[in-house]
Amino acid sequence: MESRLFHGMLRPEDCSLALVDYQPAMFAGVHSHDRTSIVQNVQIVAKAAKLFKVPTILSTVAAKSFSGDMIPEVTSIFPGSGPIDRTSINAWLDSGFRDAIEKTGRKKVLVAGLWTEACVLFPALDMLREGYEVFVPTDACGDISVEAHERAVQRLVQAGAVPMTSLQFLFELQQDWGRSETYEGCMKIMEAHSPYGIEERFIKDFLKGRGEGRKYRRAA
Repeated sequence: MESRLFHGMLRPEDCSLALVDYQPAMFAGVHSHDRTSIVQNVQIVAKAAKLFKVPTILSTVAAKSFSGDMIPEVTSIFPGSGPIDRTSINAWLDSGFRDAIEKTGRKKVLVAGLWTEACVLFPALDMLREGYEVFVPTDACGDISVEAHERAVQRLVQAGAVPMTSLQFLFELQQDWGRSETYEGCMKIMEAHSPYGIEERFIKDFLKGRGEGRKYRRAA
């Protein structure tokens, strides 16, 4: 029986991140997910990468002629790191993008972007063929329909890519809440962009309005 490749957990020192085509024209076509949730989730992924010093490559397609600049919710996290603009749908066909991935020296690559069926799937397939392990936070991606997104994820899995979620990426890098140097950073990301943090803020604000703020303590 042929053995399957075991995809181990991601570690800050052995992975890189590629964020592809988070641009207005691409968001306009997204109907597989609530667009706000995609914006929140890609910020979780991006901020986790920055917190754990994971090399991150940003890339856009036809920014000036068609798609617009990458959204500031992403670019502001990496000041001074301008996106690599391309004409190719498949980012791997762009020498600047490909060189940036190769220069990280890391064989595990997290790829997220819009749309799943093209701008995520195409470079992922090429990277898998080149021997990279590819991980895709599917909740930070989106497509023109639910079916388009789901068929793309199925094809990614069939080809050997690993689907995951944005928060899973954060947790996988942290591993242990005893890691004090990144604990507060993780909590800030969760408080700003996850249901955990939103719920906590709502409860605190509600109790504060009733003068009961000191009585509230979230269960561990």
